[in-house]
Amino acid sequence: MDVLSDAIVAMRTGRPHSSRTERHAPWGIRFPDTGGVGFHVVLQGSAWLMSDDPDTEPVRLGPGDIAFLAHGRGYALASEPGVALEEFTLQPDGSWPGPARDRTRPEPPSAVMLCGAYQLDRSRMHPLLAELPAVVHLPARFGAHRSLRTTVELLGAELEDPQPGSDAVVSTLLDTLLLYIMRAWWLSERHCDGHPAGWAAALADPSVATALRAVHDAPSHPWTVEELGVLSGLSRAPFARRFTATVGMPPLAYLTWWRMTTAGRLLRTDETPLRQVAERAGYSSEFAFAKAFKREYGVAPGQYRKLRADRLTAG
Repeated sequence: MDVLSDAIVAMRTGRPHSSRTERHAPWGIRFPDTGGVGFHVVLQGSAWLMSDDPDTEPVRLGPGDIAFLAHGRGYALASEPGVALEEFTLQPDGSWPGPARDRTRPEPPSAVMLCGAYQLDRSRMHPLLAELPAVVHLPARFGAHRSLRTTVELLGAELEDPQPGSDAVVSTLLDTLLLYIMRAWWLSERHCDGHPAGWAAALADPSVATALRAVHDAPSHPWTVEELGVLSGLSRAPFARRFTATVGMPPLAYLTWWRMTTAGRLLRTDETPLRQVAERAGYSSEFAFAKAFKREYGVAPGQYRKLRADRLTAG
C-alpha cells in the first residue's frame, strides 16, 4: 500500500464538501475551529488568509495559489487584513453553502475561489499529517504540480456548471485534490535545502520507506525488527536507529499503532466481525485483540463500534 494514501484513508470520515465562490471587496469570512482540514484555491484576484495559530503570519494568496489548513484551527479569509468578518456556517445537513455569486453587481468580483473541507478522525492523527504546519501555502509557479493544477481546473469546472454525475465527480476530485496537495507538500519538503526532516525524510529514505510499505501492506504479519531490517537492506541496530529517528517511534511501536489504527477504521466503517478485525490487526486471539484495543482507545472494540454508529446517526 501507498503510505501517504493510507495515512489519509485511515483518518477520513464522511463526505468532503466544496464550493466555488465569488467575492466583491471589501469582504471577510471567519471560519471556526473544526475537526477536519480545509483548503482554498484562488482562481482569480487575491485574498488574505489569517490563521489563529500565533506562529503563523498572514498569507497573501494570488491567482493559482493554494492554502491548506491542516489542523482544524480557526482562521479568516478576507480581501485584506482588518475588514469586518462574516461568520461562516454550514448548511443544516453539514454540507457547504452553495455558490456565492452576486449577479446584481455590474463590476467583476475581486476574488473567485474554490473552498472546501474534509472530515477527519483526529483521535488517530497520523504523524505524517500531525507534523504539517498550520498553513501549507503552495504558490502558483509555472510548470509546478501540473497534476494538482489540472485537478483544480476540473473541480472548478464541475462546481461552476454541474452536470449529471457531478456529485460523484466532485467527491472523487476532492479526494484526488487532497492527495495531490499532500504530495506537493512532501515534495517541497523533500527538496528543501536538500535536507528533509520528519516524515518527508522517512518517505524519501529507501530503507525506511521499504519498511513502512511492508507494515502497511501486511499489518497482520508478525514482523520483527530483524525481518524489517533485512527487507530494508540494513542490519537490526542501524535500521532501528534510522527508522526511529525519521518516523518518531521505534519500528514495532509504529506497527502496533498502525494495527490499532487499521482496526479502528474497520470498526467505524463497516460490519466486519470482531474476529476478522482481530486477525487483520495481527491477533490470533479475539480476547488479546480486545485487551490491546481497549488499552489504546480506552473502550472495548464492540463499544467503540456502537459509539461511532450512534454518533453518526445523531449527526
